Amino acid sequence: MNVSKVLDAKGLACPMPIVKTKKAMTELETGQVLEVHTTDKGAKSDLAAWAKSSGHELVKHEEDSDVLTFWIKKG
Repeated sequence: MNVSKVLDAKGLACPMPIVKTKKAMTELETGQVLEVHTTDKGAKSDLAAWAKSSGHELVKHEEDSDVLTFWIKKG
């Protein structure tokens, strides 16, 4: 997967991972992928819902110990 930008949102509590993701997505072109790293467990449902409602695609997510990684393609 070709990642255009990486966002480190580790250590931030809700709603900051979403706020930072939203801002980072405005800097991307349609079809580019944003990789988001967060430690906020609530981000799993929050980012999926936000991506869907914003017209973006949550390509995949992984959980490695306490870090969640998301790949979101700009719609």
